[in-house]
Amino acid sequence: MEYVQERVTTLHALTDDRPDAPTDRAAVVVPMTEREYGTLAAERVLSTLETVDPARVIVPLRASADRAGPFADWLDGFDLDVETLWCDGPRLASLLEARGLDGERGKGRDVWLALGRALDEEFVVVHDADTKTYSPAFVNRLLFPLGRGYSFSKGYYARVEDGSLYGRLFRLFFRPLVRALGDAAPGREPDVLAYLSAFRYALAGEFAATSDLVSRLRVQRGWGLEVGTLGEAFGHAGFADSAQVDLGRYEHDHRSVEGPTGLADMSRAVGEATLRAVEDAGVEVDYDGLPGRYREAAETLVDGYAADAAFNGLSYDAGDERSQVATYAESLARPGPDTRLPAWGNAPVEPEEVREAARDDLAGVRDGGAVGGGAVGGSVAEEGQTEPAPGED
Repeated sequence: MEYVQERVTTLHALTDDRPDAPTDRAAVVVPMTEREYGTLAAERVLSTLETVDPARVIVPLRASADRAGPFADWLDGFDLDVETLWCDGPRLASLLEARGLDGERGKGRDVWLALGRALDEEFVVVHDADTKTYSPAFVNRLLFPLGRGYSFSKGYYARVEDGSLYGRLFRLFFRPLVRALGDAAPGREPDVLAYLSAFRYALAGEFAATSDLVSRLRVQRGWGLEVGTLGEAFGHAGFADSAQVDLGRYEHDHRSVEGPTGLADMSRAVGEATLRAVEDAGVEVDYDGLPGRYREAAETLVDGYAADAAFNGLSYDAGDERSQVATYAESLARPGPDTRLPAWGNAPVEPEEVREAARDDLAGVRDGGAVGGGAVGGSVAEEGQTEPAPGED
């Protein structure tokens, strides 16, 4: 237990207190895929939210046409004001294409759609539905700083499960990447790198913000969502208006390193989002020397993790961790085209149009499976819609 303050205000879970927070003025966005249907984890999250009683719950849903209706019916069974925003229907796809917003589909794109719908409330909370340790204190803790004048709040927690250290993408990729970028900067560390370094679990999917700040966020379409949001928060909230809060024990699913939804694929998106955020802040990146500097920083951290694990009696495979570092180093490259979705404050589509299209799509499948308005673009798996949040490793 400690109480060290970072460059951003850091609120520690020194007790089990559930702080007072403006839950009645908040929309909670909980992205889900059809794999969450009826699971114990999602059931726990939703039943716990019943006790929190936020103003609204918005579920951006990735699901095939034959699963969307039953999923929405299941959500309607909870004592919550739930808006199911089906993100895979043809009317919504046609609307976004007509406004020049078609493109890669992923968690970030779905969350962006829900953020637009959440702007009617004063505050917005975003978190995943797959945690096995969900507590009613989570929403209160994320909202607490906003009730005290901050505009952005991010959750953090230690990924220690089954006698091992997890959070591998953060520990072995993001953290040493930011350190390597800072070491290469001449003179004082650039503010954006100090900001990114201040967050104890930068790839956590749990955050809260004022609706004013949310309306100004450009959003990454896929796995870069979390760090991309941090980059945007740096520009609009900065050190003074940002906070991070300890969520205590928080267990997620784990992912393999290789494979189409593995950490290696995720590292490319996370690296691109990180480097874009740094470039947006005016930092010049030496891409030729970056992989070597990254590996040097990561090797130092691996030694530290090995010592920490031994100190706590945890299992630790330093060779496997170094192998992961080598894999992640291959993903470091100059960012490609900027495909971020625009801030809702100047988006070429209105949230109400999104609601109407998604509502009509959902009504179509509920009325017998006829979706109309064009063909749905394949199954969830075919569309690459099964990626986890970056924290799920």
